[in-house]
Amino acid sequence: MLKKKRGREDAEIPMSSLADIAFLLLIFFLVVTTIDVDTGIGLILPPIPDENTEPPPVKERNLLNILVNAQGMVLIDEEPASLNIVKDRIKEFVDNNGADPDLSESPDDAIVSIKTTRQTPYNVYIDMLDEVMGAYAELRNQASMERFGVPFESFEDNSVEQEEIQELYPKKISIAEPDEG
Repeated sequence: MLKKKRGREDAEIPMSSLADIAFLLLIFFLVVTTIDVDTGIGLILPPIPDENTEPPPVKERNLLNILVNAQGMVLIDEEPASLNIVKDRIKEFVDNNGADPDLSESPDDAIVSIKTTRQTPYNVYIDMLDEVMGAYAELRNQASMERFGVPFESFEDNSVEQEEIQELYPKKISIAEPDEG
């Protein structure tokens, strides 16, 4: 008697669990993945002034005007300056203590005004803000080293020493609205 050989069936991969595995992997990667969020520029804005209140008078001597034009050129008190010397000029202006009649009377009176145009390159604006913040950081660090012998950054937030240095060199930065046009 001859037995008939059965033909082999084609091998198949079970697909029913493949969808489940793909779904679980999708959920896993969604849960594990962190998304980098841009935080922006960290500035503390002053409160909105009352419309009936006049702004306080500011002596021209105590105001350092910085303009960044559409070509990315920096003008300090209408004189061209490179971005490299901005920090030194701000430190000299703020830490004058009345010595030079063309510079601020005291660090408490010194105001740094930054003005741009609408076409100012964003990276130049950010570099300018970094230079201004760096100038104040260096002044505060220097005062902290002279008074307490430790860097300003080493103080805990809202400590007495930190507040004393911040009162000595308050950040008075005015970011002026760009001109229309």
